[in-house]
Amino acid sequence: HVQLVESGGGSVQVGGSVRLSCVASGDTVGRYCMGWFRQIPDKEREGVARRVTASGTTRYADSVRARFFIFTDNAKNTIYLQMNRLKPEDTAMYYCAATNAKNCNLLEPKSFSAWGQGTQVTVS
Repeated sequence: HVQLVESGGGSVQVGGSVRLSCVASGDTVGRYCMGWFRQIPDKEREGVARRVTASGTTRYADSVRARFFIFTDNAKNTIYLQMNRLKPEDTAMYYCAATNAKNCNLLEPKSFSAWGQGTQVTVS
């Protein structure tokens, strides 16, 4: 059973960049589809990006495409979310999640079975 711990959030200026990290333990990220989600209070959790680690295929939400990039370092068992050209509307709690490849649906957060505790990103 994979366990996930995010880090890297904080406060950043509009137009700036930040990189989130998600370290996995208990299993290898290469076995999973890994995703990043975000949530603001009183809103549904939103899929941001996902990557099927074994194949390298990725998918992004329209709101972040060409600004955010998801990638993995298998040697470190870590998945990253590089966030560029940040906007105030990117402010949210960001969560890393894992599921098996056949359930890998960015539009269905409930299809992801393992979650980290979240890391806050504030853009102002």
